[in-house]
Amino acid sequence: MEVRFCERLLCLAALSGVLCIGSVLGKYVKGIVNTKEDWVFLTRFCFLTDFGRLDFRFRYAKSRCCQNILLYFDDSSQWPAVYKRPEKNCYQKEAVLRPENNQVINLTTRYTWSGCVVEGDGDEEVLSCVGGRSFRSVRERWWYIALSKCGGDGLQLEYEMKLTNGQSFWTQHFSADEFGILETDITFLVIFSVVFLLSCYFAYNLKGRQLFHTTYKMFMTAAGVEVLSLLFHCIYWGLYATDGVGNGSLKIMGKLLFSVSFLVFLLMLILLGKGFTVTRARISHSGSVKLSIYMTVYTITYVILFIYEAEFFDPGEVLYAYDSPAGYGLMGLQLLAYVWFCYAVLISLKHYPEKQPFYIPFFTTYTLWFFAVPVMALIANFGIPRWAREKIVNGIQLGIHLYAHIVFLVITRPSAANKNFPYHVRTSQIGILLSSPKGGAGGESFPHHAYGNSSFLGDSQPNFTELFSIQSDPVKTVEETVARKGQEVPRNSEQKIITTAADLTSTLPPPPPPIPPRVSAHSPPVPPRLPSFTEYFSMQSGGGGAVGTKA
Repeated sequence: MEVRFCERLLCLAALSGVLCIGSVLGKYVKGIVNTKEDWVFLTRFCFLTDFGRLDFRFRYAKSRCCQNILLYFDDSSQWPAVYKRPEKNCYQKEAVLRPENNQVINLTTRYTWSGCVVEGDGDEEVLSCVGGRSFRSVRERWWYIALSKCGGDGLQLEYEMKLTNGQSFWTQHFSADEFGILETDITFLVIFSVVFLLSCYFAYNLKGRQLFHTTYKMFMTAAGVEVLSLLFHCIYWGLYATDGVGNGSLKIMGKLLFSVSFLVFLLMLILLGKGFTVTRARISHSGSVKLSIYMTVYTITYVILFIYEAEFFDPGEVLYAYDSPAGYGLMGLQLLAYVWFCYAVLISLKHYPEKQPFYIPFFTTYTLWFFAVPVMALIANFGIPRWAREKIVNGIQLGIHLYAHIVFLVITRPSAANKNFPYHVRTSQIGILLSSPKGGAGGESFPHHAYGNSSFLGDSQPNFTELFSIQSDPVKTVEETVARKGQEVPRNSEQKIITTAADLTSTLPPPPPPIPPRVSAHSPPVPPRLPSFTEYFSMQSGGGGAVGTKA
């Protein structure tokens, strides 16, 4: 039942990731403009201080002459002063441009720098304008390209533009706000790959000790999906660096996987806070319903966020996904998850105080993680310059994810030196606890025990104390044996056997009488009696500890 519940939540997380798709702005743009408006926005690009370059090709009928290319930058007196200002007409929008900066390119043969020539196209003459413009400024700036034909009958033309920053593979086709994203993604891809490989190695050790629980599998899933996400992003940005176009499907897949990884990790933290696989074998029915409702609401909010981004975000403005009502809703849900996380951890510690070595560092480190996402969104919205926002946010986001994965990898490493190891009940014992006829509600909870890492003696020496230990299956046989004799099996408040006494006198013949030693003056002294090794034949209790009596 618990496995099916987790599978449903994972599918819900995947659905939310599928719908988390943003728009992609290319740096090689082309299209056709046909509008009755006399002023229209085309595209934007963040140029470097000295190496920015615009290469263009415009083509339109000579009878519709003359049209202009307008180049605005991000100063408050320029683009913000004209965009979405319906009170200003076309002439007023052109008036804010500075002629000394060559911000207007007349697409006519009279303007030499436009590169326009008259060509024949059947019975009609057309103006074909091929040229370029270099950009220099005191800092990286956003430049906005618009078309105008003030006082005319609208705009109608074909256009093709290539916007570049220098000639380096790492900068040419990238907007200045995207510099370093490819290098950052490659670096984090290598680090996350190492984290995932280490988790596989630890999982191999945990599986050998029957401590490979569902929550650790969820962690491995989140780490593996994160690696795939970064791989798709690196391939996309690598292709984009080559031709300035890239493959949008790769970026969409990368965003999808990134969202799935985040939601799976968030779900895992809430489950661990509630004690799943640490202090209990399953989540209660009411808890499962609450988790399902929460993940559904989180998914719907994600859907609204990205629909809002696709439909209402204006390409003429440099916006951030969280700078929207749905974005603030996601931050609120993140804080709600933290409150739930705090309550769940406190309840788990109340009933299992011996788990403090795990839950205290777990709670402390992931408190920072829960607040990191909303704080990052607020800083990105209000504290980071728009011409540097995308590359900084990308690095911070990946850093937050890496912090979360490394912390979990460290506190769950299967080592005798790890005093924070959370698991103590083996996977083979969970089924017995849940199927116990007297377990009922008590079968959800694990027996009290500190940690299961007491058997991790290190890689250099084997654990001989488990060679002859009897696992949990024979405990049931002993109970049945005692029950057949009509004796009541003593249990504690959690319905666990606290003492197992096996009566072997009915099955073993009586021992022969001892032979008295012959007294002799030359007899050697009786050797001292060696200590018994009854612990090697002790019986394992439900909590992993030895409980037994001498035969």
